[in-house]
Amino acid sequence: MTFPNPTPLEWRESAEKALKDRPLESLLHLDADQLVTRPLYADATGVQAVFAPRPSDAEGRAWDLRTSVEGDDAEAVNAAILTDLQEGAASVLISGGVLADAATLGRALEGVALELAPVALDAGFAGVEAAETLAVVAKGSPRAMLRFHLDPISAFAEAGGSPRGIDDDLGAAAEAAVRHSGVYPDASLFLASGRVAHEAGGSAAQELAFAACGGVAYVKAAVAAGLSVEAALKGVVIGLSVDQEYFDALAKVRAMRLIWANLSRAFGAETPAVIEARSSRRMLSARDPWPNLLRLTAAGFAGAVGGADVVVLDGFTRASGRPDAFARRQARNTQLVLMEEANLGRVDDPAAGSWYLDARTHDLALAGWTEFQAVEAEGGLVEALKGGVIQPRIARARQVREAALANGAAQIIGVTKYVDPEPRQAPVETARPSRAIEERTRSPEGHLEPLGSGFSAARSPGRTGGVEPLAPIRFAAAFEEAGQ
Repeated sequence: MTFPNPTPLEWRESAEKALKDRPLESLLHLDADQLVTRPLYADATGVQAVFAPRPSDAEGRAWDLRTSVEGDDAEAVNAAILTDLQEGAASVLISGGVLADAATLGRALEGVALELAPVALDAGFAGVEAAETLAVVAKGSPRAMLRFHLDPISAFAEAGGSPRGIDDDLGAAAEAAVRHSGVYPDASLFLASGRVAHEAGGSAAQELAFAACGGVAYVKAAVAAGLSVEAALKGVVIGLSVDQEYFDALAKVRAMRLIWANLSRAFGAETPAVIEARSSRRMLSARDPWPNLLRLTAAGFAGAVGGADVVVLDGFTRASGRPDAFARRQARNTQLVLMEEANLGRVDDPAAGSWYLDARTHDLALAGWTEFQAVEAEGGLVEALKGGVIQPRIARARQVREAALANGAAQIIGVTKYVDPEPRQAPVETARPSRAIEERTRSPEGHLEPLGSGFSAARSPGRTGGVEPLAPIRFAAAFEEAGQ
């Protein structure tokens, strides 16, 4: 059976007829980056082909299925980690009080073969101390697959300041990277993440630029501390967010590969990007958490098809509190279904050849590169944050999205449309920070500052170099509060 293949002119005539009194231009849409999405893509539109497959093969799997475990009790965290690894996860991302000291982390990682299962850290300002703790636990094994994820810039940007000053924090992270790279050659050192821009409401291009600028800052700092350019580039993992808008999210991952190829080439040692995609938190709803399962599935699809090397899906109850065992199981099994039943990793770069997705990838890469150049022209990421260059741009992108939600041009299922009048809640874990974490996060006046929380350094004691913070937001929050 054959189908007719209309010409662009025939399509235009049919579209104009269907639109009646509306102009054809009404089908064009602008996003927060002022990029145009057209109603039709074809060879005649001059789309540039893109091929950006993931270079890695995670031990025979298409990508590294990474589970996120947060906790303060070592035994509970250990049980969660072992369950996740036994039930299909390949690696683990650890946060919380268990990072406080080597003895506690050692108990949390008991039974975990660090030579087989990568262990990544999410420690914020305590990154250098947590990296030292993980290095001690690994006992100098040169084959240990450690992911130190040093990222003081993101912590500085989100908090609006840093304990020691961001320049000192960056220098300390670089020195730690040099020290650990000599002992653990298979370790990754830095996480150059754009997620803080995304979670504050930033656009795709702004997130790409933030990650790229962070990568440049970490490579330069590491080289200044004594690493070779090749080792510094190899030691950087790129962090991106993926959300329910899966076409844009997967195109963003592909675009990052093109941008990083340009960056590493400029350093004289072209190195493929290693991309860790984490599910967005700004997309989640709290009043009705169950639709988050669909959002997280879409995000996982985007990470897998976009070619992320690592995919981390959060618990569907994250907007309400710390995910419990059931939420972690759902996050893990969602990826397993995508990987082993949907077989999304069976094809290298399945988006390649789609006129729309190739065009979108190219547009985002160009927009991200332009934004990157603008930030670098201000002296780099740290100086641009200090100078208040980045924050108002992200605020404008956030306002574009908020306006679209307010006037109905965009919707949040279960929040602004198809709202369940009697939503069914889901349980979350309740936990109190451990004593070690409490002591480490108290201000000089004795007030407890929760680890990883957003706050303004200008009004928070014990923080230096105050700038406007890129505080995380949730787009559903305003509607949920208004409906209470």
